[in-house]
Amino acid sequence: MAVIEIKVPSIAESITEVTLSQWLKEDGAIIKRDEPICEFESDKATLELPAEVGGKLIHVATEGSDLKIGDVVAKIDTDAAAASAATEVTKAEVASPAPATTSSASNYATGTPSPAAQKILAEGGVSSSDVSGTGRDGRITKDDAQKAVANKPAPEPAKIEKPAPKAEAPVAVSAGAFNRGERRVKMSRMRQTIAKRLVSAKNTTAMLTTFNEVDMSAVFALREKYQDKFVKKYGIKLGFMSIFAKACAKVLLEMPDVNAFIDSTTNEIIYHDYADISLAISTPTGLVVPPIRNVESLSFADFEKKLKDLAAKARDGKLTLEEMSGGTFTITNGGVFGSLMSTPIINEPQSAILGMHAIKDRPVVVDGQIVIRPMMYLALSYDHRIIDGSTSVTFLVKVKELIEDPTSLLLDL
Repeated sequence: MAVIEIKVPSIAESITEVTLSQWLKEDGAIIKRDEPICEFESDKATLELPAEVGGKLIHVATEGSDLKIGDVVAKIDTDAAAASAATEVTKAEVASPAPATTSSASNYATGTPSPAAQKILAEGGVSSSDVSGTGRDGRITKDDAQKAVANKPAPEPAKIEKPAPKAEAPVAVSAGAFNRGERRVKMSRMRQTIAKRLVSAKNTTAMLTTFNEVDMSAVFALREKYQDKFVKKYGIKLGFMSIFAKACAKVLLEMPDVNAFIDSTTNEIIYHDYADISLAISTPTGLVVPPIRNVESLSFADFEKKLKDLAAKARDGKLTLEEMSGGTFTITNGGVFGSLMSTPIINEPQSAILGMHAIKDRPVVVDGQIVIRPMMYLALSYDHRIIDGSTSVTFLVKVKELIEDPTSLLLDL
């Protein structure tokens, strides 16, 4: 019997341990090469593990177990695959005898998709076995894959092979009066990592928060005037986040201390001549902060498209490690959940984070008159080791001025 051990692969230099969140294939299932067999949860993302060879899957690790890089996850009996294939061939020969001669012989390329075609088929939910290849030696080309996905029939009710993901937290159940039930649920690896990073930020940085408020009237007027034209031209709405991100990017390049890191190993300050802004996105498994790079050089439309793409990937758990890494400054918007004011925690190794909050109509004094305006509280948490109090206040005031006069932002004044 030829048995191959499937081990936890090296994912990234910073990741030394993962959690086996769920099996995608049952114990004893006959699987094909490159077919996903399980999902790993790391401290940054959820990853699928493909089978190295085809054969009979033998579970070794259990769901929920913590594994180190190199630990054995499963074993695959390759003899079982050969026996299964032989059985299928015998059945096919009985059902339809093969002709005495053939015009051409198949080889390893026959029915095998190219890397680009494999990606398209995987995203479109189409099996390569259902596609006829028109490439050399019968290989499935990118064009074949695109046509197969476009002509994919409507799905019929069928048995779902992949089990439903386990709920991260227990669902509240109605109980009788004076119920005192308790339940224990293991923290997910991502939740554990979030906890460690937040505690580390509180313990290792001299974190302070400064507040201000911004009148959103001009932004409301801008969006109301140009929203339809913006959508018509770019196919996406102009949101508040792109305006705040562009304003922050402009001020970050003017005030490099807010955009800098402290390298504690060398006691050096690392300055950045670009603004990679991380955006806090809430997902079912926890908070992620993927960055949008070079915000200072992006248009509003480009930023909105990248943000929409990242948000969709975050909700679907499809963010890559590269998309999760980096960032020189963070923006979080608690206002979408109704938060009126908060003190956001710095996203290490960054030195500052801007907190946006709910927009509320409030009475304010303008030119000696009390008027009702849509107001938002802004909070800037910063590391006092590198950013002075005057610098933090000035940064927040500059962002406030750009938001209240977006024309100056558009004209780069």
